[in-house]
Amino acid sequence: MDIRASNIQNINPRDSGYSKDTLQRTFYAILEQAPKIKIIQRDNANLRMDATYFQKFCLVCYQDDYDGYTQLIRFTDKEDYFEMKEDLENLIKLGIQIESVTTDGHKSILKAIKKAIPDVKVQRCLVHIQRMCLIWLTRYPNHIAGQELRRIVLMLLKIKTENDKTYWIQEFNHWFERHKAYINEKTFNLESDRYWYTHKLLRRSYSTIKSALPNMFHYLKNSNIPKTTNGIEGYFSHLKNHLDIHRGLTTKNRMNFIKWYIFLNNEK
Repeated sequence: MDIRASNIQNINPRDSGYSKDTLQRTFYAILEQAPKIKIIQRDNANLRMDATYFQKFCLVCYQDDYDGYTQLIRFTDKEDYFEMKEDLENLIKLGIQIESVTTDGHKSILKAIKKAIPDVKVQRCLVHIQRMCLIWLTRYPNHIAGQELRRIVLMLLKIKTENDKTYWIQEFNHWFERHKAYINEKTFNLESDRYWYTHKLLRRSYSTIKSALPNMFHYLKNSNIPKTTNGIEGYFSHLKNHLDIHRGLTTKNRMNFIKWYIFLNNEK
C-alpha cells in the first residue's frame, strides 16, 4: 500500500471494502516499517541545506538541488553545530563530493560547513537576505537611508550577470559612504550604562549584507549552484501540509511519516 495515499485514516470504509479499524491498523503498521533514506554517491553535488521545526522536534535536511533528492536527514532539537558537522563529514565519507552548499546563513550551519568542508563554496540564500532586510527596514522607512537601502535590496534577485553584480555592489558601497555617519550613530542607554547603535535595524540590514557579500554570488560563475533555498522550503511546506492531515500522531509516528514521505519522494 502506498503511503502517499496518506489519507488512509480518512478513507470511507465503504469505498475501500475494509473496516475503519482495519484501515487504521494498516496505516500504523506501515508507519512502523519506516525505511531508511538511501545515500547516492554523486560527483559535484550542489546541496540545499536547511532545517524546519515541528512541535517537538527539528528536521535538518541535506538535499541535492539537481533533482531534489534528499541525501540525509536528522531529527534533533535544534540546528546544532556538532551534529551538522558530523552529518557533512559522513556525507563525504559515504561518497558525496560536495561542490557547494546553499544555506540561509544560520550561524551553526556556517560554522559546521567551515569546519567539515572548508573548501566547499557556500552560497547564501538571496531570498532569505532580502526577506529579512525588508522586514527590518519596514515597508515605508522614515529616513532616506532606509528608503535607499530598501530599493537596493529589492534589486537583489534581479542580478543575473557579473555586470549586474558589479553595479549592485557599487550601489551598496556608495549608499554606505553617503549614510555612514547615520548608520554608525550611537545613543547612550542609562539603564545599561552602555552605548547602542541608534538605528539598529538599519544597521542590522547593512551588517547582514556586508557579512554575506563574499558568498552571495557564486551562482553567477556556476549555474548549477542554487541562489536560494526556495526548493527545500517549498518541500518542507508540502510535507507539513500532508502531515497536518494526521494531527493525532505520536511524535515517533510523525517522524516515521516524514521518513516515508522523503523515501517515496526520492523514489519518484
